[in-house]
Amino acid sequence: MTLRFLTAGESHGPGMTAILEGVPASLEISRQLINDDLKRRQTGPGSGDRMKIEKDSVKILSGMMEGKTTGGPIALFIENRDHKNWIGRTVKPYIIPRPGHADLSGAVKYGHTDLRLVLERASARETSARVAVGAICRQLLMQFNIRIGGYICSIGPISANLAGIPLLERLELAAKSDVRCPDAGAAEEMLATIQKIIDQGETLGGVIEVIALNVPPGLGSHVHWDRKLEAQIGAAVLGIQAIKGVEIGPAFENTQKPGTQVHDPILLDGNHLVRPSNHCGGLEGGITTGQPVVVR
Repeated sequence: MTLRFLTAGESHGPGMTAILEGVPASLEISRQLINDDLKRRQTGPGSGDRMKIEKDSVKILSGMMEGKTTGGPIALFIENRDHKNWIGRTVKPYIIPRPGHADLSGAVKYGHTDLRLVLERASARETSARVAVGAICRQLLMQFNIRIGGYICSIGPISANLAGIPLLERLELAAKSDVRCPDAGAAEEMLATIQKIIDQGETLGGVIEVIALNVPPGLGSHVHWDRKLEAQIGAAVLGIQAIKGVEIGPAFENTQKPGTQVHDPILLDGNHLVRPSNHCGGLEGGITTGQPVVVR
């Protein structure tokens, strides 16, 4: 099974569109679960003013009949409520590029003199369409008891202490946290740090850890570079606005250790092969090992 998706739309245009291809027929899809994920995308401390304007809700335009997929492409649309506030307005060309954004590089590449032609498409508003696509994919994976979730490991200089907290419990604790951090003490420090940095007119980065549980072994491939699951995950994650780094498992930490402390032993428990550690993040040679997949 191969899934492909495309998104279209601008930040202040009529809305965001996504087309998802490859979802099998007869899969029951809950529109409410998609909207729940869209709502979660818009919450959290530090959210911009745009999050207060938009109240995202998905419209499923094709690929569904009577609540189930048809096997055809699924078309999704999310209205931009802020669009009506710009209709008929005369807006001067944006000519001052912002560092850290696509403004200048995009204008140079495409020859634009108005930076809006770049920033409207490069905007993180586009992720609303990807969240909707992801919500459908999550519902597909649920049919195989595969659960995907994420949590915050660090924001700025504040790092969570996650040692000893099982992966599933991390997801449960994160769901109860305003900053989606499983470590309650670190979460309080993160909230205070976020407010302080907002007051200073500044921003902060952080580290997100995403995990997939109950993943069977054998997904992906070692035979071509573009079929390796690490490569596909890396491309997808780096395609998200503002993401500048990705690692599978504790990859960067592993570079400070000798190989014997990094590679996961292969042991025989009765008739079953077992791995007592997961330093590889659930992937070896581009293929899942059967352990949790961990992406940071």
